Amino acid sequence: MKKLFIIATAGALLLALLLPLIRHVAIPVSAHASKMAAPQENGSQPVIRFVRNPETVQAFLAHDLDGNVVTPASWEGKVTLVVFWATWCPPCRAEIPELIRLQEKYPGQAQVIGISVDDEQPSEVKQFAQKAGINYSVVMATRDISRGFGGVPALPTTFVIDKKNGVVQRHVGLHSYEELNMEVRALLGMPVEATIQTFVDAGQVFLKNAANATDLPDVDLSSLTPKQKTIVLKRLNSEGCTCGCQLTLAECRINDTTCGISKKIAADVVRQVREGKLPGSL
Repeated sequence: MKKLFIIATAGALLLALLLPLIRHVAIPVSAHASKMAAPQENGSQPVIRFVRNPETVQAFLAHDLDGNVVTPASWEGKVTLVVFWATWCPPCRAEIPELIRLQEKYPGQAQVIGISVDDEQPSEVKQFAQKAGINYSVVMATRDISRGFGGVPALPTTFVIDKKNGVVQRHVGLHSYEELNMEVRALLGMPVEATIQTFVDAGQVFLKNAANATDLPDVDLSSLTPKQKTIVLKRLNSEGCTCGCQLTLAECRINDTTCGISKKIAADVVRQVREGKLPGSL
């Protein structure tokens, strides 16, 4: 008994040490985890960033774990957080109390929809949800739902949807209650102590919009003429990366800045265009 007590105590201490680290880790669903920066600080004033002309969330019809119909058509008029998660994902589990708190805070005005990517049976996920005290709808992920949100490379991933069903932001990894609450308040038209900025989606929310990007992570375009830059970006948006991600080179650079393969190929394309070795690059 004494030995078991010592082991349990040691385990609790280890968890206490690891929890601050776990709370900031996104668990990749595949080899490529999308990276989104937390809100920037402008002096002491936080910055909230929303897509300028957001795309409407793609329609789907599903049932939650209690059999209730879940469809984006019914979300209009509310701010909605769509969270892709799994029961086996530590950051996802750490986020649940914050999502429960948000669901309780804005009845009739905002809501959380959990999309479970678990391979387990819905009954097992429901059992987990009940034990965790989840008070929001949980839907089992389907290929159509995941595809409608542009694919989900890491967990948790949260899509922020405004009252007109426009997808205005995507967060990969665990974000604090304070950050999400501030975004919800802003979209509800409530006062917030933050600067609100808008941006054109160039792959930060939907990877398919990478074609809007004028710059890509770790791709140096500074030595190119405007015409050459256009040629490079067109090439990177049309040629697939060979790392196995099934994305274009531009999408891979946005989705996984650590990918050495897309970085090398992109650098080669830039060099070839700069040296006039590709058609039309002179």
